[in-house]
Amino acid sequence: MQVVRPPIRPPGLDLPRRPRRRGVFAMTALADVLFQLLIFFMLSASLIAYSMLPLRSGAIRDGGGKGESDGATGGAGTTVTDASATAVWTLNPDGITASGQHFALPRLTALADALAAQGTRNVLVVLRPEVPVQDVVTVLETLSAHGIDAVQIAEAPGDRR
Repeated sequence: MQVVRPPIRPPGLDLPRRPRRRGVFAMTALADVLFQLLIFFMLSASLIAYSMLPLRSGAIRDGGGKGESDGATGGAGTTVTDASATAVWTLNPDGITASGQHFALPRLTALADALAAQGTRNVLVVLRPEVPVQDVVTVLETLSAHGIDAVQIAEAPGDRR
């Protein structure tokens, strides 16, 4: 024996359909979650800079011995340093060029140790345009940790994008 089930909706019987209810999105819960995330990130972020690097303007004087002495001011708060007592580094995206030799960035501590042992207290860092800011900060912090606080930064000539 076969059981016949009646269709869910018998044909010819048109009952009014319920209007389809569109989902309502409550913005209150979203706003609460966003404010909680905002408070979390504000509290977990450091409001004090990792390390404060003192910056001042400066100029390099030719080492001919004429004119002003080391540390003399060149006007308008500019410190003049002797070129013969200054190391010149070129900071590339893949390392540092010092005295014509290329060094990887992890060897920065050894370079700073060598400068401190020589008694060099002034460094001119020439930046290539592609150098990340983090590499510049790493160089400044390493030199400062080795007692080399007279660091000048110059931009390398070349194409600007």
